[in-house]
Formats: sequence, C-alpha cells, structure tokens
Amino acid sequence: MTETQKKQIVRMRKKGRGYKTIASAVGLSRDIVRTFCKKRHMSGFGEAFVLNDREKADEYKRCLNCYGHIRQPKKGRPKKFCSEECRRDWWKQHPEEIKKRETALYRIKCAYCGMDFIAYGNKGRKYCGHPCYIYDRFYEREESKK
Repeated sequence: MTETQKKQIVRMRKKGRGYKTIASAVGLSRDIVRTFCKKRHMSGFGEAFVLNDREKADEYKRCLNCYGHIRQPKKGRPKKFCSEECRRDWWKQHPEEIKKRETALYRIKCAYCGMDFIAYGNKGRKYCGHPCYIYDRFYEREESKK
C-alpha cells in the first residue's frame, strides 16, 4: 500500500465512506482497507465513525486531521494534532480557518517588477514572489556584464 493510498483511505473515511466504497476507489481489497482502518481506530459504520470522531476531536481526544489518539500534556494548552505533519496537512486543507488581523496587512511595491502586492505580517518584504527575487538578485548582474 502506497502513501497516497493511505492518505486517500483516511480522507474518504473522514467523509463517512464505507470499506467497500473506499476499496473500489483506491484499488485494494475491502479486507485490507478494513484492517488499515482498525489499526488506526477508524472502524465501525462510516457515518457513525464520522459523528463519533468529530465529538472526540472537539474534546481534543483525537487529532483533527487523522483522528488518531493524542497524548495530552499534564500542563499547558491541550494539543489538537498528533504530529507536526498532521498540523501542516490540516492547515493546508483549511485556509479559511486562519484568522488574519487587518493591522498585519501591508501594501508594498515590488522592488523588481514594480507591482503592488499585499504582505501579511512582514512589512520588510521587497519582492512579490520568489521569481522576482531571483531575477533581481542574479540576472541583473549577468545582463550588465554583457
């Protein structure tokens, strides 16, 4: 089983799909999918699993991304994710959840192309993107030598 198949199984299971549906979509047998889900505590009926795990995730007993178990620290803030990888994946899939402050938005003019762009949280940015940085930094010197 490949990593992409594993991610597909977890994603489809979170949406409440059954073992048979997932198996046909991923191209594996139903038993392989069921065993994979049982090892990751994602067994049971699809719809019941989703409702049960959402409740547990709300209580921070399970990871928000993969619904795996989380060991909560005795002190400090409760964890929402089981690993750094899960945290990154979840925020990549949920960009609308990011709370951006209006005071941290800065309108800046690109040093290379002159286009206006908005930078969040960094008023010291000079370039609108990586390509402008590369062209300004490296290609200007080569063109001036010729």
